Amino acid sequence: MMKMMDATVERAFHKLESNLEELTKIYRSLLDIVRKEKEILLKADREALDESNKLKEELLFKLRAQDSLRSRYAMELATLIGADVENPRLLELAQKLAGTPAADRLRTQPAALDILIKRIPEINKDNEEYTKSALLTLNGALNNIKEHAFRQENLRRQRPGKTRPTSRRQLRI
Repeated sequence: MMKMMDATVERAFHKLESNLEELTKIYRSLLDIVRKEKEILLKADREALDESNKLKEELLFKLRAQDSLRSRYAMELATLIGADVENPRLLELAQKLAGTPAADRLRTQPAALDILIKRIPEINKDNEEYTKSALLTLNGALNNIKEHAFRQENLRRQRPGKTRPTSRRQLRI
């Protein structure tokens, strides 16, 4: 038997549900950006990387704002249905709304968000490791070039027939 929610609880639930959908959308966008970041790194496209970083910053700003709203909406709903107001959990809210379609949606929403939230740092860590590896390789190549140039300069200076002054006395004519 399905319970009916009163209009106030339903409005509070819909605000929370819309917020969770927006959070999911933002996290999906962020996931898409970090997935594309490796491709940008491989191309060594600095402008695209700068743009990607700006987009990530914007999304993180939006996430913070939406998360603040989520907390407020969850507290509001918790107050209306008698759940823990200080630390409202979506699954607890779903339990309090048991027997309603809202309960099912509140049970599935955290799982989708959880998957996205876990995947983003994993990919970001892979990108960071790739970047560090690329930098080590680049630094090694630059050091090899410097050493080669230094050796070439020393060889050029030591060619027979071209003696260079080695003391002050030899510099005076």
